[in-house]
Amino acid sequence: MNWKVCLAILTCNVVFMSSSYTMLIPFLPMYLTRELGVDASSVNIWSGVVFSSTFAVSAIMAPIWGRLADKKGKRLMAIRSSLLLAISYFLGGIVTSPLQLTFMRMFQGFAAGLWPMELAIMTTYAPPKKLGICLGVMQGALTAGGVIGPLFGGLLAEIFGMRMSFFLAAGALFLNFLILVFFIKEPPDTDTPTETAKAAAPAEEGSLWHHPLIRNMLIFAVFVQMVILIIQPVLTTYVTELAGHLDNLIFISGLVFSLGGFASAVSSPLWGRFGQHHGFHTSLTYALFATSLVFFLQAVPDDLYYFAATQFAIGLFFSGIYPSINAILAENTTAHMKGRVFGLLFSAQQIGSMAGPLLGGVIATFVGIKFVFVLAGVIVLIMSVFARRQQKIAMRQYHP
Repeated sequence: MNWKVCLAILTCNVVFMSSSYTMLIPFLPMYLTRELGVDASSVNIWSGVVFSSTFAVSAIMAPIWGRLADKKGKRLMAIRSSLLLAISYFLGGIVTSPLQLTFMRMFQGFAAGLWPMELAIMTTYAPPKKLGICLGVMQGALTAGGVIGPLFGGLLAEIFGMRMSFFLAAGALFLNFLILVFFIKEPPDTDTPTETAKAAAPAEEGSLWHHPLIRNMLIFAVFVQMVILIIQPVLTTYVTELAGHLDNLIFISGLVFSLGGFASAVSSPLWGRFGQHHGFHTSLTYALFATSLVFFLQAVPDDLYYFAATQFAIGLFFSGIYPSINAILAENTTAHMKGRVFGLLFSAQQIGSMAGPLLGGVIATFVGIKFVFVLAGVIVLIMSVFARRQQKIAMRQYHP
């Protein structure tokens, strides 16, 4: 199968997957209060529980699905995930209590794994010199869905109610299932290792976790995802406070939320190209440092328009983080290990996603929402320092 055809098909798949997710997730606090009867005093805690329940299960299952992908086929695992996710979204549209929604999210955690499998498929098909660009395009597609989802979800919620969003998301994931069944072929089992993959040969001989570079990238993924999910559950509440008594509040929240996704969709391929030419460790360091500065700025405004501008800026810089991590992992593993390594990456992300909402909900409830952004900035700034150290180690290793 031609890599360009594969990239085009998977890019469309990722847009459907991401838009289905972001059509719903930013509005779960409102779903809890408006549809499921949760009172305002406990919505932040319930939001944290509902968010985290998915990630607790998927953190356990992701390495298992990754190992099965290397043994039974990456395409098969992608098909499994897309079908089960479609079922989970349908169930989300018929729940009647916050506890039922929590159970639905736990099933969603069991079903998860579509994104890492599509990454594994793409990194196997992509030529080494096109790896950064392909991953940048894939990340751009992921965040393009982040633009479409909140806008579409907010509009649907205003017109038809939030339950309709769950049913449409189920339809989009079922379409993904059909596309994977009929248009994607299983990627080849062999590839030509890059120089960095050859240098990382110890990762092939033992546990991936025991390889320092891969272990560091997995730890980075935990904290990056934790930062995302510290912010995400409280974002609509923060926008609500800044917006005051504006009409069409759900739509406005979706619009502000989507600004970061729009900026990320535009800038992700550019970060991929930058990493391809200047090194993925370099792009990771720059992206982390710039993101930390903008998080600090997000804690300042009492004005909705100022916050909207910083949300756009976050998208410009945050979009360079995951393509860099994905490319570093892909360069240091061969084809028959990619399902495993991206399964571990997804597991690491789920651990961060499990911790993030709980931490963000507690801080927002007992300290204040602005401190959530300060904490996010501190975490990412520390990560940029460690990424710089990793960059120097990598330069000494490959250019002694």
